[in-house]
Amino acid sequence: MENVTLTTKANVYFDGKAVSHSFTTAEGVSKSAGVVIGPDAELTFGTQAAEIMECVSGACEYKLKDTDTWVAVKEGESFNIDANFSFDIKVKDQFHYVCHYA
Repeated sequence: MENVTLTTKANVYFDGKAVSHSFTTAEGVSKSAGVVIGPDAELTFGTQAAEIMECVSGACEYKLKDTDTWVAVKEGESFNIDANFSFDIKVKDQFHYVCHYA
């Protein structure tokens, strides 16, 4: 991504198992890029805004709140999360992502 303004202080969650950096595009759109690091990480995230989680490397499985179905996601795929919602994520190795806020 070109012409972005990066927030250099990292967002660190779950004792360092998830780390992201926020940035703003030239058009003024806020996003974040990060990584969830295994081995065998299983975490629960909550949202404030709706999100599109784009997998740029690695893989994960996610499960939306109030469901029992785990869905596999790999490089080049994405999944959507509603605002004010939560989801579980399982990562065996690493999951690199860009979070697009809707």
